[in-house]
Amino acid sequence: MAWFFLALAIAFEIAFALGTNATRGFTRLWPSVLTLLAASGGIFTLSLALRTLDVSVGYTIWTGIGSIGTVLFGALIYKERITLPKLLSFAAIIAGALTLKLAAGV
Repeated sequence: MAWFFLALAIAFEIAFALGTNATRGFTRLWPSVLTLLAASGGIFTLSLALRTLDVSVGYTIWTGIGSIGTVLFGALIYKERITLPKLLSFAAIIAGALTLKLAAGV
């Protein structure tokens, strides 16, 4: 169940990051409300995942995969460019997350 909660926390993290851009500095009501709900959902589900997972593993994967998802969806939704340095960074994040998962033995 911990990995399910972590995956849900990652989805909330991506929604939070993308929603923050949509709030226009928290001047738009509904994007602001949804962004705050996503932030709360992400922290709550991360806390559920961390009941079982080591914080070093769970938090790193949450932020790493959340960052990758944010960049990918940012490119789709906000037409942000994905450059070679971004691609290399994705590869490093994925390699690090996989290494942590393997090192944790879970």
